[in-house]
Amino acid sequence: MHGMYVRRMVMGLAVGIAALASAGDKVSLRADAWFPYNGDPASDKPGYTIEIAKAVFEKAGLTLDYQTKGWTWDRSIAEARKGSIDGIIGAAKEDAPDFVFPEECIGIQVQTFFVKKGNAWRFKGIESLKAVKLGVISGYAYGDDVDAYIKANLDKPAVQVLQDDNALELNVKKLGAGRIDVIIEDGAVFHAKIAELKMSDQFEVAGDTASPKPAYITFSPAKKATSEKYAKLLSDGIKAMRASGELKKILDKYQISDWQK
Repeated sequence: MHGMYVRRMVMGLAVGIAALASAGDKVSLRADAWFPYNGDPASDKPGYTIEIAKAVFEKAGLTLDYQTKGWTWDRSIAEARKGSIDGIIGAAKEDAPDFVFPEECIGIQVQTFFVKKGNAWRFKGIESLKAVKLGVISGYAYGDDVDAYIKANLDKPAVQVLQDDNALELNVKKLGAGRIDVIIEDGAVFHAKIAELKMSDQFEVAGDTASPKPAYITFSPAKKATSEKYAKLLSDGIKAMRASGELKKILDKYQISDWQK
């Protein structure tokens, strides 16, 4: 009886996987590069979220189609919203509240302020931003208060917005050259970028928003049936990888700790 039950379970899983595969054999994900979450698709370290997604989807008989070149954050959201691609990587719920979010996140964002070494400015609430030129990336969600400040100052020198698939690198170089005073960015992402640029000794932390937020791979609201399947598949896969130790192996490669304590 037990053997019969196991065979039925396996057959049921196979049918479920076939149904997913028939909905589309490729899962297309886009975003600007945001390493260590996601980076160069051709690298042996394309980002830990990419390695997780690839493992999950391939086990379900699907192929991951992941690209960054030419994909700004704004474009990624817009194309996913109309259904031209399946999903985006590294979104907070504020970035795309209408999208289909998995139960499982792929990390916790801590939005942190950075300045050049020797700059005494420190973040002490929104009022303190009025004394500096702040560099941000178009379409990113930094938290309600900071987002409201950015929106209110878009046409002023106090806020400088970049919209480019290489926006973070450009912002870091602007900060290094003194063309802006402060960058706000996820701490892990900023440190990975300045290490890549060999500029790690040039900057220091100047505070954070004190409101960590989960980051997700999230799916198109225009393809709801498929998106819900992909979201469930991803959540179930992350749970299984956590239980088996496969998740830890990927995270160790990027020197990242599991966000679920």
